[in-house]
Amino acid sequence: MSLLRLSPSNLLSAVTTTPPESNRVCPRIHLKKKETSALTRQRLGFNTTFRFNTFQRQALRCCLSMPVEGPTSSSQDRLLYFSRAYWVSRSQIAWNVGAEDGSCYLYTSKSARLSVTNDGNHGIEGYDMRIKLEVDNTGLSENVMEKFPHIRDYRAFKVPMTLDVKNLLKCQLAVAMYKSDGKWSTATGLQLPGVLDELFSYNGPLGAFFSAEAEVSACIYEDSSGGDPVQIVPLQEFNGVWSVNGPRSWEGCYYVYEVSVYHPSTLRIEKCIANDPYARGLSADGRRTLFVDLDSDALKPEGWDTLADDKPALHSFSDISIYELHIRDFSMVFYSVTDPTVHPDFRGGYLAFTSQDSAGVRHLKRLSSAGLTHVHLLPSFHFADVADEKDKWKNADNQMLESLPPDSDEQQAHITAIQNEDGYNWGYNPVLWGVPKGSYASNPNGPCRTIEFRKMVQALNCVGFRVVLDVVYNHLHGSGPFDENSVLDKIVPGYYLRLNKDGCIEHSTCVNNTASEHFMVERLILDDLLCWAVDYKAHIDVSSQKLNQLHIALLK
Repeated sequence: MSLLRLSPSNLLSAVTTTPPESNRVCPRIHLKKKETSALTRQRLGFNTTFRFNTFQRQALRCCLSMPVEGPTSSSQDRLLYFSRAYWVSRSQIAWNVGAEDGSCYLYTSKSARLSVTNDGNHGIEGYDMRIKLEVDNTGLSENVMEKFPHIRDYRAFKVPMTLDVKNLLKCQLAVAMYKSDGKWSTATGLQLPGVLDELFSYNGPLGAFFSAEAEVSACIYEDSSGGDPVQIVPLQEFNGVWSVNGPRSWEGCYYVYEVSVYHPSTLRIEKCIANDPYARGLSADGRRTLFVDLDSDALKPEGWDTLADDKPALHSFSDISIYELHIRDFSMVFYSVTDPTVHPDFRGGYLAFTSQDSAGVRHLKRLSSAGLTHVHLLPSFHFADVADEKDKWKNADNQMLESLPPDSDEQQAHITAIQNEDGYNWGYNPVLWGVPKGSYASNPNGPCRTIEFRKMVQALNCVGFRVVLDVVYNHLHGSGPFDENSVLDKIVPGYYLRLNKDGCIEHSTCVNNTASEHFMVERLILDDLLCWAVDYKAHIDVSSQKLNQLHIALLK
């Protein structure tokens, strides 16, 4: 047992902070009447074409006049795989280069054709624009140094005020230094989060939500996997936000984004197939995002709307004591054998907590009577490395294992052989934070996971426990344009994941550090916390964040 040190009121104040109404781009989120659904995407200014499509790769659809070529094998070209300069604001670029005499130029290419040569007169070829940058002798501004303290000593360059920066950010970008004799010296790519935050930070609604507006344009799949889309409709962009309105009949259907975007990891325009970062429902294994209205009565167990009034009493914060458990393990076995007290269809899932006469629930009742107040659930969001469809799991042959000598190495070898294909994982491989894990549901497609997660919370409250959710916002399992578990790095490459001074992804938190210091990353985390708090009744319980010190500020 342990005492929880995070005040519920502190967490609630963090997740319920909302912008002034005058700053909301789409106040439709507050409307109660539901006639149509509206799909909104935040893109932060990259040159992308969003389409609903399958996860199968098809012909590239982008507005390029020439075919995209891969990067050359030149050792000089490898400099562009690094992004050692920072576009920190609309008016400044920071780069750790010497103060010797010379010139700095910004290069742009809409078709990602920049390459570095050894030609002293050119340095970089394949560009659409070449813009001279003057040294800013005043140095980096105070707000830039506060946001990026690790580059406070970098040299500052002025970005001409006449440039159309928003459109330039849609291109492949690089900067190059030339010596006083005009010969090329060095070059690198650019990290963009600073200027993106300044120009495209957004406080309006994101994801699929339901409103009373009636304009219709459909772009959906009827099925959770396979088949062709019912229709493909490009989203419309306004100041970095991409959206399309559609009919209420989209509810229960699926969608994905097809994003054509320059990706610095390949130096190419890539077609990325991605789920919605603001997904609230998924198909099995996260192949597609589900249109789901979490406020629909059909997704609420009986008594759900009044559950907040029936929560177990907590007279003092110091009374909190916590019991941690894993959703699957809670009901899969009992004294090393399959638990016969749980219905076979419920074992290892959310509904096992609703079996009031099972061995596990009887044990929880005894713990509650003994004074424990909270159940801490290991990660229950959508994570990688466990198939949502249980018939894909590989299971150990327990009878064979029991027949082996106690000192044999064969037991471990047998378990190791299937460890990446069984149904067990603690869940610290986050893919999408805002959707319950499908492998714990009786059906990973459709809205079952939402209904059954709510029934689990309700059942635990009835036993006498409040619910603590273990959420993991400091890293993501996938990255890059092709990883099936990559989402955010396909939508805005180089923004959602923290980069080091070379422009490579940091992995100190485990893998793929998330950059919560960037406006829209922090916004995504807080919106996700708000979803669990409001839509799954965790706001009256506690959301427990196993985060490193880089995320503590979010809870203040």
